[in-house]
Amino acid sequence: MVETGRKYVFDFDSTLTRVEALDVLAEMTLQGNPKRDEIVSEIQKITNLGIDGDISFTESLERRIRLLDANKKDLEDLVTELRQKISKSIEANKQFFYEYSEDIYVISCGFKEFIDPIVKEYNIPSERVFANTFTFDEAGNITGFDETNVLATHNGKIECLKNLDLDGEVQVIGDGYSDYVMREAGIAHKFFAYTENVHREKAANNADHVAPNLDEFLFVNDLPRNLSYPKNRIKILLLENVHPAAFENLSEEGFSVELIKTSLSEEDLIERIKGVHVLGIRSKTQVTQKVLDAADKLLVVGAFCIGTTQIDLEYSKKKGVVVFNAPYSNTRSVVELAIGQTIMLMRSIFPRSTEIHNGEWNKTAAGSQEVRGKNLGIVGYGNIGKQMSVLAEAMGMKVYYYDVNDQLALGNAVKCDTLESLLNVSDVVTLHVDDNKANKNFIGKREIDQMKDGAKLINLSRGFVVDIEALADALESGKLGGAAIDVYPSEPRSNGSFKTPLQGLSNVILTPHIGGSTEEAQRDIADFVPNKIMDYINSGNTVDAVNFPNIRLPKQNGVHRFLHIHRNVPGIMAKINEVLAQYGLNISGQYLSTDSEVGYVITDLDKEYNKEVIKALKKIENTIKFRVLY
Repeated sequence: MVETGRKYVFDFDSTLTRVEALDVLAEMTLQGNPKRDEIVSEIQKITNLGIDGDISFTESLERRIRLLDANKKDLEDLVTELRQKISKSIEANKQFFYEYSEDIYVISCGFKEFIDPIVKEYNIPSERVFANTFTFDEAGNITGFDETNVLATHNGKIECLKNLDLDGEVQVIGDGYSDYVMREAGIAHKFFAYTENVHREKAANNADHVAPNLDEFLFVNDLPRNLSYPKNRIKILLLENVHPAAFENLSEEGFSVELIKTSLSEEDLIERIKGVHVLGIRSKTQVTQKVLDAADKLLVVGAFCIGTTQIDLEYSKKKGVVVFNAPYSNTRSVVELAIGQTIMLMRSIFPRSTEIHNGEWNKTAAGSQEVRGKNLGIVGYGNIGKQMSVLAEAMGMKVYYYDVNDQLALGNAVKCDTLESLLNVSDVVTLHVDDNKANKNFIGKREIDQMKDGAKLINLSRGFVVDIEALADALESGKLGGAAIDVYPSEPRSNGSFKTPLQGLSNVILTPHIGGSTEEAQRDIADFVPNKIMDYINSGNTVDAVNFPNIRLPKQNGVHRFLHIHRNVPGIMAKINEVLAQYGLNISGQYLSTDSEVGYVITDLDKEYNKEVIKALKKIENTIKFRVLY
């Protein structure tokens, strides 16, 4: 154990555990009582009054125990329950409690009967636990508490700590009034407001430091910890009104998250990106070289959509910034819209709807056809194209597809060797190509001329894929019988006015880039992308990154993990290992993945390291980014 000259005094309820133990005991023992919820609520109210110092602790204790209907035997079940309620970051940092056991004390207004068995598992013996004790009757029923115990009195923690007369700097870690008064009374040097489980304003406002988790407390004190850098110090900026679940997922993981509803201009983003570790965007925000140069701490960009053309992927890679997207999450939503639009176009639903909105009644079968037996041409046979193929075939359509890559047909779909052959045969053409810039005007006048007279065109892929002027001409001339367009060469940053040459044309369905905008898709994206971000931040995994070498490896216990991103030049791995050998560090696992531009090395070490090692690894020539994970 390293001597620090400090003593650490921990509260128990809502600090070492996520709950107030007496509240839990009440919930357990009042099962079946018709007034259970009412009584538990009253106990919780009294608990909070005592914690905030609004009533004396003695009164709080007396009133709660009167409401309890508990027996000695119930305490065993309570301990079992509390073992499942250890604070997340406390449990993750068990090593600290073992290494610094002799300097750790628990001073609680709770009860030794349930505290001792819990903290014993964290190497804290009963003699360093100071708490109340119950009194029982002959039948084992809890009747009260030892009123002679100093901790049963108002501000009893002050007296208890004073009696201990601890040497060195005394730091108190807790969540309530009774904890910070020890610092106020001058017998503790620092008070850390522990807010992982509950944020009490009085405690936070009177703290020397607010600790959202134990990692933060250990980081500030330079003590051994599970994570090298506390998650609450990792700043995440989410733009463009991504689904609230993304905010919740990342916040619950302990990150510091800010949510902005709109996209930001390059100038505004350059200002806001400083100090940000993770940027979350959708399709409108442009992550340019200038933005990346201003991003002094950026580790990850999460695109909460399929496309990534709004991000300079190559420059991101050169800066050591990993990019994730959501290539599958909105597949079904896009396909369902394409299927719906296929039927609407074939049945001329849009002009009939417009007519009846204008008071016209035009009941006719002219220009209205079933989709069964018709030819559907799918351009781009990836995830969306394949699912479109399956659903269209289930409706009785004959499916043809064209893809620049060799793709295996699903069902009875027929592969076309050229785009021209697909256009020649299709009654409806639906576009599902990627955002490669080479696809600009992929469908222009020449391609439209190759389509059947009266055929329909659907574009749910990228706005620049179709020459809009050529499409408008073909619709006005009658060459094409209809179109459904969801994406445009130029789209506004936010909701408002919009113009396109396609406005006002009959049998043209126009939608504002909502192909993947369903509640289900946005929820799936809000789960998928944050999981990828967290996996990279927490373990270094880059699987499914769109611009980076892919590595997947499990989180190891009892090791330290270094992440090293470098330019892919010969000899870097040897230099890394040379530094580690120089400092006598043993490698328990090492992983390297490269592409033409960069190399990514993850190294697990089973020995302690010092800060000189970090400096040496950062100084290796061609290093782009270096990070200690844990």
